[in-house]
Amino acid sequence: MLTAELIVDSRVPSNPALSPDGRWIAYQVSTIARGVPEIWLATVDGEEEPRKLAEGSSPRWSPDSLCFLRDGLIHTEDGPLFAWRSEITAFLPMRERIVFIAEDETPPPAVWVWSESLRPARLRSFDPRTGEITTLLEDHVVDVARRQDDGALAVVTWPTPELDPGGLEPRLSLLDLETGERRELGRVPVEACSPVWWRGGDGWHVTYLATPEMIGGWAVFDVPVETGEHRDLTPESACPIRLTQVDSGAPLMLVADALDTALHRLGEGAVSLWRGQADAISSNGEIVAVVLSTADRPKDVHCGPVGGPLERVSDTAPELADIPWGPQERLSYKASDGLTLDGLLVLPPGKTREDGPFSLIVAPHGGPYDRYADGFMLGWYPSARWLASAGHAVFLPNPRGGQGHGHEFAASVAARVGLEEWSDLEAGIDLLIAEGVADPERLGIAGWSHGGYLTAWAVGQTRRFEAALMGAGICDWGMLAATGEFGPLEAGLGGSAGWEGTGPHRHDQLSPISYASKVETPVLIVHGADDTNVPLSQAEFFHRALRHFGVEHDLVVYPGEGHRISEREHQLDLLRRTREWFARLL
Repeated sequence: MLTAELIVDSRVPSNPALSPDGRWIAYQVSTIARGVPEIWLATVDGEEEPRKLAEGSSPRWSPDSLCFLRDGLIHTEDGPLFAWRSEITAFLPMRERIVFIAEDETPPPAVWVWSESLRPARLRSFDPRTGEITTLLEDHVVDVARRQDDGALAVVTWPTPELDPGGLEPRLSLLDLETGERRELGRVPVEACSPVWWRGGDGWHVTYLATPEMIGGWAVFDVPVETGEHRDLTPESACPIRLTQVDSGAPLMLVADALDTALHRLGEGAVSLWRGQADAISSNGEIVAVVLSTADRPKDVHCGPVGGPLERVSDTAPELADIPWGPQERLSYKASDGLTLDGLLVLPPGKTREDGPFSLIVAPHGGPYDRYADGFMLGWYPSARWLASAGHAVFLPNPRGGQGHGHEFAASVAARVGLEEWSDLEAGIDLLIAEGVADPERLGIAGWSHGGYLTAWAVGQTRRFEAALMGAGICDWGMLAATGEFGPLEAGLGGSAGWEGTGPHRHDQLSPISYASKVETPVLIVHGADDTNVPLSQAEFFHRALRHFGVEHDLVVYPGEGHRISEREHQLDLLRRTREWFARLL
């Protein structure tokens, strides 16, 4: 029997790291609820049982040992390598040094003053032979990659530690570790990350991911070091999601491909297509390790030759193997304007379509640049498997704005959120009703983040839903542009900001708060008190509007939580509260 405790206590692998000799794969294992992460080790061929190595996170191989983070410090199995009085956020073991990113050791000021309190995370180097720590770059560093010969670093920096404007103005530079010389490669697009090195016939290259138009998802950019020219090498209609550096040859990347995941080699196209969702990767160019989940199996580490079959080498959640799961079905259907869309349908255990019509809960995804792949739908947020186990059918739509269908599909929601997106959701709902799967009198909707926005939008556009859950959702795009940490990006989605004159503003037309007087659906509003992505004020605004118009609703605030609910007791409460809400109303 599936319980809330079984969900939040289940373990999930992440951060695979392939050993230099290609024989071992180290990976992190964490519970869904906040807990102490662990480092595990498995053989690439799967011939030995995986074993726990230590408590810690972010495993990285040095030439002769395995390093990881614990309590904010870099450790090996023998203990911490050195002391540092602020948290280390990233590190790279090298042959003669360990490069790491961390703020200064001085404590933050007691009084926060915007112009004085910004604390850059600087690039530093630790020499194990001497114990000396030096600062390599004074800038705010967000990502770094080592050249395969350890002669240079590629570094992504921001002009300020703030996401706005720092994250909107990233720069790429190269640092020669022998001479200390820094070479600027210029400003790069928004959200630049994951730099990797590779050597071609024309010399060294640095490749990275970035969002060229702020909205529309990541593209792959390549820079030949000799020329410094930034070239967009994104495969046509591809949605890259991860890059990985290999020992030799062009880098590999994971690509969201509709409901599945492809492996591409830069400049060569797809070399593998995996059914389901892969969201982490490590490779030496010949062997690849990925974290992969499928419709009927949760995330595990899989290994195999590049372009060949994968073998599962971990079993991190064996307690889920004996739970009866309902069928998960792939959907393909047309939007009202003829655009082909996809999604998933999850039915209750032991049921088929012929047992319908069912109460149907529509669960739009977050992002909007995200997607539902055909993976295992179980998690802390009231997920499809949790809702289906209570007897509901669950519709997981992939409306335009998300991953898996190319740049134009993803960018189409700029200044148009809620419009075609909502029409795409309705097209799927209408199809499931027409096919006898969904009972039109028992429809619900539940979403988190951007999915929470679509929930709030939907209940202001229609009265067809009997129950709704708005999780960490947006009700006012203008206020989000002013208070959310992704402000300018939110203004791009909502179409305007409040300081653009007296209006009328585009964001008012696209904000659920503008339609609150039309809401009749009971709404459960849930939010983290310390959310900086979508601040709590969004939930409070919608709550006050619904209270003003006498709409049945409840507001639940989880103290100490951000955009993701992490504490075990809070996750348990959310799972149970959601199931009770839909059980009562549907």
